[in-house]
Amino acid sequence: MQVLYKGGALFDGDNAPVEGHGVLVEDDTVASVAPAATFEGFAGTVIDTSGGTLMPGLIDCHVHLCLGAEGDPGTAAEKLLPGQTVMKALDRAQTTLAGGVTGVRDCGGRDYLEFAVRDACNAGQQMGPSIRASGKMICMTGGHGNKHGRVADGIDEVVKAVREQIHAGSDLVKIMATGGVMTPGVNPEDAHYSAEEMAAGIHEAQRFHRRTASHAQGAEGILNAVRGGITSVEHGIFMTDECVREMMDRDTFLVPTLAALDNIVSNKGNGIPDYVIEKAERIAEHHVRSIKMFYDAGGKIAMGTDAGTPFNKHGANSDELALMVGIGIAPLDALRISTSSAADLVDLPGEGRITEGGFADFLLVDGNPAEDIERAAKREHHRLVVKRGQPVSAATMALGAAPFQPLAAF
Repeated sequence: MQVLYKGGALFDGDNAPVEGHGVLVEDDTVASVAPAATFEGFAGTVIDTSGGTLMPGLIDCHVHLCLGAEGDPGTAAEKLLPGQTVMKALDRAQTTLAGGVTGVRDCGGRDYLEFAVRDACNAGQQMGPSIRASGKMICMTGGHGNKHGRVADGIDEVVKAVREQIHAGSDLVKIMATGGVMTPGVNPEDAHYSAEEMAAGIHEAQRFHRRTASHAQGAEGILNAVRGGITSVEHGIFMTDECVREMMDRDTFLVPTLAALDNIVSNKGNGIPDYVIEKAERIAEHHVRSIKMFYDAGGKIAMGTDAGTPFNKHGANSDELALMVGIGIAPLDALRISTSSAADLVDLPGEGRITEGGFADFLLVDGNPAEDIERAAKREHHRLVVKRGQPVSAATMALGAAPFQPLAAF
């Protein structure tokens, strides 16, 4: 089946939006991107994009599908049976897709239950975003995420923990370099794993062709992760000039997750534990300063939200674009960060760009988001979400709906 999108502007994921181009889709793939006049006489289905911009679907590089964005999401998740966790994770994945996000990277789940959701969505058995998943977060005794992560101490145990994630079927490995906001009794500024432990875990993941991510907020922990060869630093709250320089020297990605702290600070008094609010308020300004410093230096950034943390809702992921622009990131850069750059980090070939031979994963928005980021950031301006050539709606995601084309094999 062929479908032609034409009439409005096109943002291909890399270049500024252009007018007068059409995108021809055949089944789940982009067959042609060319000036609209090229398709004169086309007799198939035409989607009129006039007054809007066709762009790649957004990609969120940091979500937690097993967390529900309650005031205390960890406690809420503990009350669920395994089957309930899987069903809720699937619902969150589909809600995310409906919000214009066609790909996600889950950076820490529960007992690998999220893998069932990943596999069903990626195989086309359920409609959902493309999903990469890390499995259990690896952390030290008493460290950030220890309640549900894989606790490991010392080089040998960290290496074993990495092997366990790979054996379980992880797409990437996540290692906790520092303390964090959501764990009581730890400081975001403190380095947790030693440089040697971090390097050993990262090297073991690389041996088996896995990318790596590190929750890294304090400067010492960031440097431990970067010097060990980490693929991406998550959060990066207390970055220094040294952190920026070494990350850029190694092409390390930064995933800012501005929505995480913003939603905590904006919703205090709504069931969020006091220790979480105290830490979030204390570090929020440092976070903004660090992200802006890295951006101004020309560092590689990929969009991530930490969706699932307090009031950081699945399906509202696109709010992150407005937060990025709000701290000084140019709208066109925010769009690139949330599409092509994110696809490069997450390793989703054929996604994040609208190009011949790529997948037909689209978001159609009103107006020009390179001029007004709200057009991509706010769902009321989203006209249409397309996944593998199929329009996304409640009907297409309902139980019993016809399956869509499987995603690319890993």
